Amino acid sequence: MKKLVASLCIIGLLSGCAAQIPPEALQFQPDTLANRQLQSRKYDIKSEKELLTASNNVLQDMGFNLDESNMQLGVLVASKNRDATDGGQIAGAILLAALFRVQASYDKDQKIRASLVTKPAATNNPIQVDVTTKTGKQIKFNQPVEASNCYVVRVTFQRLVWNQRGVLTKIEGINEPEIYQEFFDKLSKSIFLQAQNVE
Repeated sequence: MKKLVASLCIIGLLSGCAAQIPPEALQFQPDTLANRQLQSRKYDIKSEKELLTASNNVLQDMGFNLDESNMQLGVLVASKNRDATDGGQIAGAILLAALFRVQASYDKDQKIRASLVTKPAATNNPIQVDVTTKTGKQIKFNQPVEASNCYVVRVTFQRLVWNQRGVLTKIEGINEPEIYQEFFDKLSKSIFLQAQNVE
């Protein structure tokens, strides 16, 4: 009996310590749709493989190195390393060290990562079926249909920053419209040239 009471007490304490997921964590933020529109474009092209090849060429033109690719799944991951040192951060770290004998960290290296996914696009006119069964029950289907030779590309850019001690200090999304506009402008040109068989 004592073991049962002790076990129930321990379970009660542990369940009280478990972190609860706030309801708003599972809801879309207001900027989610805007980001998806910024990061996605639809292209008419013969095959998904051609689209991935053109996307890879554009990423390489922008200085990225291909890290991972899976043509069957329509996924590319590329990255480029950049210096992240900031004179203001270094000056602040030196000042803190001089005044308070505290060793402050500052950003040293960063990696810009691009993740790209393609998928067949669905038409704006889905198939709609309205059926009445023998028993008189009404059944409706509303199924989107894949558009032939039309694919959606979604690319996201992230920034990972390490301090001078090699510790990862920041992971943040890059949402500057200019970067996405540059990528999609170059991709459109690459697809056009590819369609014209221009190397």
